[in-house]
Amino acid sequence: MSDVYDKAKRSAVMARVRSRDTGPELRLRRLLTRLGARYRLHRKDLPGSPDLVMPGRRLVFFVHGCFWHGHDCARGARTPKANRDYWQAKIARNVARDARVLAALSDAGWRAEIVWECDFRDEAALSARLQALLEATSGPTRPSVSRAAMT
Repeated sequence: MSDVYDKAKRSAVMARVRSRDTGPELRLRRLLTRLGARYRLHRKDLPGSPDLVMPGRRLVFFVHGCFWHGHDCARGARTPKANRDYWQAKIARNVARDARVLAALSDAGWRAEIVWECDFRDEAALSARLQALLEATSGPTRPSVSRAAMT
């Protein structure tokens, strides 16, 4: 079975696949901001350069595309018909790399949370999961000021 695109077209298509500021990543940022969480983006000094980092909580987030990271949902389980061997090997390498990154973060004392692209189908459930996670990993305490005290 031959590839649908020539090398130049395939390269152009793949170059458009973004690794930062993707739609799911932006949605996660909005959810966390609504929950009152503060975070940093793409810390290169941590294994895997996590998408979001909460240093005080020692918590990192990765937003994974189901296809690219071999999730067990319908989209992640789908294998392209063209160039099947290449894609199976590529996804297997991604999964192996993800496992190495998670192990390195754990060894360094960080907790890693993976948010899958398909998790956004039920945003209420995802929001509840994030809220529970934030409550379980409360960061350094800061004095709280009520709105009444500020006026």
